[in-house]
Amino acid sequence: MSEIERRHQLLVLGIFLAIYARLVFLTYTIFRGAMLEMAGCALPTTTSPDDWVFALISAAFVVVIYGLAGLAGFWFARKLGRPGIYRVGAGWKELFWLPLLIGVVVGVLLVLGDRLFMWAGDLPPLPHPGLPFSLVASASAGIGEEIIFRGFVMGLWAFLLNLVLRRWRMTHLALWIANIIAALAFAAGHLPTVLVLYGASSPAELPGLLVAEIFVLNAIVSLAAGWRYMTSGLVAAIGIHFWADIVWHVIWPLV
Repeated sequence: MSEIERRHQLLVLGIFLAIYARLVFLTYTIFRGAMLEMAGCALPTTTSPDDWVFALISAAFVVVIYGLAGLAGFWFARKLGRPGIYRVGAGWKELFWLPLLIGVVVGVLLVLGDRLFMWAGDLPPLPHPGLPFSLVASASAGIGEEIIFRGFVMGLWAFLLNLVLRRWRMTHLALWIANIIAALAFAAGHLPTVLVLYGASSPAELPGLLVAEIFVLNAIVSLAAGWRYMTSGLVAAIGIHFWADIVWHVIWPLV
């Protein structure tokens, strides 16, 4: 990768960070009521100056923390011979249309999986944010979670595992093991949100089948995004996650 290509990739990462920071700011200001309503909290009547300050701090936090995670992920990817932010020479088909197709398929699998778990365990349907907050939430999750779980977590584990496995030329195995580890971490990372939504204080208070559903459905998204991250980079992973969430959180509730 030439110096110009490296700078272009870092520029794309910076653009995604700027978009994510803006989405976080909107979440804690304009969509604060929708976020609290989904969590079952009392709705605020107005947005105070402290709320705007908190939103600005949160946006700055995103730029710093997620920026460092993104840079670390980019470094891991280069050491592993992976594309990083995007594969140099990739076109619209690889970076947009294919993630769109895979994301839609994954989204449909989420819907079917949710119906199956509801039927098997008499579970309530998983909640979804309402429009237009669902669009903001889908974009936020697609960018933020992919930077952390694909770029950093998967990249870190793949790098560490490859230090052991590369002597046997098993870098691909290291990547897939790291993909599974990241998928488990990704699923576990959603448990705090589920606890809030269902008013539970620990996972032990949740139905076992509901916990299983959270891990299975999130693993589907994570493994698909990780697969494309290996071959096409972070942009493709973000695309898959975003379009899967659009089907799951936006289109399906309307249907």
